[in-house]
Amino acid sequence: MAEKKTSGEVRVFVESKCRYLDATDRAAELFFQLEMEKTAARNGVLFYLAVKDHQLAVWGDRGIHEKLGTSFWQLQIEKIITAFHKHNYTSGICASIQEIGTALQTHFPYEGEKDTNELSDQVVFGR
Repeated sequence: MAEKKTSGEVRVFVESKCRYLDATDRAAELFFQLEMEKTAARNGVLFYLAVKDHQLAVWGDRGIHEKLGTSFWQLQIEKIITAFHKHNYTSGICASIQEIGTALQTHFPYEGEKDTNELSDQVVFGR
């Protein structure tokens, strides 16, 4: 749903444990392994969650990062953590993904018939 009104792309990657101290490093690694940088407008976003390690990160490609900056991604993390502290896991994640979709819509609106879904919408599960 987050992609309905944008040409941007959002993917979710869930795994048990993060092999880095900083989840952002893992999100960046996965972003490139999943070839998410290959969108035409460089407007892909990866939402990363390591369940057992209680780590998460959001990684935006160059095109969207230039528009939103680090503070936007950090705000999303803070909102999700707040929701998690209230045991609102699913709603916290979904609300953040919707906000990311809205930001993408602002800077990369849906282009009608010209628009193609450049990346899979399936949640990716690691180990």
